[in-house]
Amino acid sequence: MSRAKLLAWQAGVGLAMLLLWHVLTVYPIIGAPRQIQFFFSTPVDVLARVWREFASGEIWYHLYVTLLETLLAFAFGAAGGILFGFLFARREFLAAVFDPYIKAANALPRVVLAPIFALWFGLGIWSKVALGFTLVFFIVFFNVYQGVREVSPVVLANARMLGMNERQLLRHVYWPAALSWMFSSLHTSVGFALVGAVVGEYLGSSAGLGYKIQQAEGVFDVTGVFAGMLILAGFVIVIDSFVTLIEKRLLAWRPAPSAGAA
Repeated sequence: MSRAKLLAWQAGVGLAMLLLWHVLTVYPIIGAPRQIQFFFSTPVDVLARVWREFASGEIWYHLYVTLLETLLAFAFGAAGGILFGFLFARREFLAAVFDPYIKAANALPRVVLAPIFALWFGLGIWSKVALGFTLVFFIVFFNVYQGVREVSPVVLANARMLGMNERQLLRHVYWPAALSWMFSSLHTSVGFALVGAVVGEYLGSSAGLGYKIQQAEGVFDVTGVFAGMLILAGFVIVIDSFVTLIEKRLLAWRPAPSAGAA
């Protein structure tokens, strides 16, 4: 499928969802329109609110704050996950010793950690970064760990027969093998980094998209809540597109999928 055709289908699905939302909230199909709009607003009102937010310039500062928190959480979490994923995959003793502790830490509810981080780091950006870090780190860690462990024994044996040392094996065997797993986790981690930032802002902050949504919710402004959610969705798509560009650059050696597989 061509890129243009794929974009057309994606746009069509989005328009169909907006149309369905409009019909169900404007016409008395499932109830009185005013009652339905109190809970779901309308796509026209939500899009108009998004336009006003950007036109007035008010949203830009909140976007900057959330973007900074998301990027820091994503960068620190991904870097930590990659580093420890490689380390534990290559050191079986360390992996065996820390296995129960890693699983226990991963099982902790992140919402419970948010107030603790706020107490430790204050209500500034670092408590949101810490929360986002906990979400990103484990996703990347487990994927990189599994990617390194899944290296073909045949490829590994052949590389060693050619005289590769550990550094060369890391660069030419383990790293390429883990890249696909790593980028698969990074696409997911982008959304989780944003979730960590927004949840932290929602629980306590003075700026950011989570703060905007919390303020709108506090006065039963459903249109403002949905507008914030729509901006968040677009925000994730833009950040994820940058991850995709980097992935295509680093994985240029990977064969393209066949037409039948697409």
